[in-house]
Amino acid sequence: MNFVISKEEMLEGMHKMNSFGTRLTGSKGHAAFINWLKDEIGKMGIPIFSDPFYFKRWEEKKSSIGILDRDEIISIPVSSAYPYSGETCAEGITEELVYVDGVSDVTNIAGKIAVFDVANVNFIPSEIAFDKRTSYPEDVVLEAKYEGPVITSFVQCFYGIVSKLSKAKAVILIWRGLHEDCVKGQYLSFIADYQGIPMLWVSESNGEKLIKAAKEHKKAKFVLEAEIEEKAFTESFYSIIKGKNEKECVIVNTHTDGTNCVEENGPIALLQLMKNMKDQEPERTHIFVFTTGHFRLPHFEDIRTGAFQSASRWLAMHRELWDGKGDHFKCVANLTLEHLGCMEWRDIDGEYKHTGRQEVELVYTGNDFMDKLYIDTVKERKNIRTMTLRGHNALHFGEGQNFFTMRIPEISLVPAPYYLCVVSDTHEMEKFDIDLMTEQTETFARLIEKIENIPSKDLGKSDFYSLVKAKSVSGGKDFSLKGLSEKISEIIKK
Repeated sequence: MNFVISKEEMLEGMHKMNSFGTRLTGSKGHAAFINWLKDEIGKMGIPIFSDPFYFKRWEEKKSSIGILDRDEIISIPVSSAYPYSGETCAEGITEELVYVDGVSDVTNIAGKIAVFDVANVNFIPSEIAFDKRTSYPEDVVLEAKYEGPVITSFVQCFYGIVSKLSKAKAVILIWRGLHEDCVKGQYLSFIADYQGIPMLWVSESNGEKLIKAAKEHKKAKFVLEAEIEEKAFTESFYSIIKGKNEKECVIVNTHTDGTNCVEENGPIALLQLMKNMKDQEPERTHIFVFTTGHFRLPHFEDIRTGAFQSASRWLAMHRELWDGKGDHFKCVANLTLEHLGCMEWRDIDGEYKHTGRQEVELVYTGNDFMDKLYIDTVKERKNIRTMTLRGHNALHFGEGQNFFTMRIPEISLVPAPYYLCVVSDTHEMEKFDIDLMTEQTETFARLIEKIENIPSKDLGKSDFYSLVKAKSVSGGKDFSLKGLSEKISEIIKK
């Protein structure tokens, strides 16, 4: 096969995707994007198979916080709403603010607005989450402590439950240790189920104002209006390009719902791969999967396939396309593409800005053979800053996890920039690089070409998760049980 990836067509596709606005699961923008993708694939003459779903959809419409100070209301900017938290009526809730500075303060929040600090999770060694296979160039490292808004919101996701059990009326969460521009618009945490209590995020500086007001026993007006659709429609879909081998297949997948230009632009890359393959007869059948539900995981995850991503539902529904039993297809490899073209932005001397580098490409490789295949392929590139990983401590980020747990050998691209889940007017295009996206897509095109000529026995199976012991991703000592014990002792002392 001969692939020619068009940078111009992909950039045009990016602008088209952005024109639909934010594409949260089941939203109008999401539906419009899916329809456009299906139209583009239809023009290629490739058949499309759809899996419809219905679910309860929640989406913020209006939010505000105002401190009541004598005869005026002092407006406090909201960074974002907590997805699927809860909602108020149009008039909102007006109650006393209570700052929860310790466990004992929780008993005081009944009937009031609870205010919590949510500290940047910058104390967890990166090796708790990641086990390095290879890096290229060799000097590529991650931060020694895994931190940022995504992991912070995932780890500290208990405030809604605690507040609801304590009968608070509403919750305000203060981002601590993260730049104001970094936390603005963060659609987090998206892994929690409906909370049943309205919650809003504010930046650290605005949080200080709320804490001061709480200590003075002042009231605040809290508004979080949301649109709730009891039976919202969404769909996953897939397309099949038949190969000479009618028994073996390769699955290339991504998801369609997202927040901005990089989350999720995988479908734009898949269109290019499909366009190149449509008039060629590959050795193996290729199945291109576009799932929904990545931003509504509690509803779409299916633990029957041992993972918690949206593709888990697709895998559970379509075993005939991958498990190799009877006359079923045997999936011999999986390629997952997510978050292409990400540039690195960090807090530098008090300013949230571009570091001048691309974001490290986190790439999960299912076994040593797939790892070498990927590294040998990226060496052909001009712009490269990559680290390959093994699923570790039951953690494996991105939609490739579903294939990894089913022992399908994978190569899964899933960079994790701080702005990954930001909703903004610019769609975060100032943090995106089309040249990098083009090179990343070309890498996966080369991988498809190479896998065509590799026997399935050589591709092997994905390894199991590694546990505790991990090769260092930060350039320090490798992690072990002894190291874990030492780290726990340090945390307890702090």
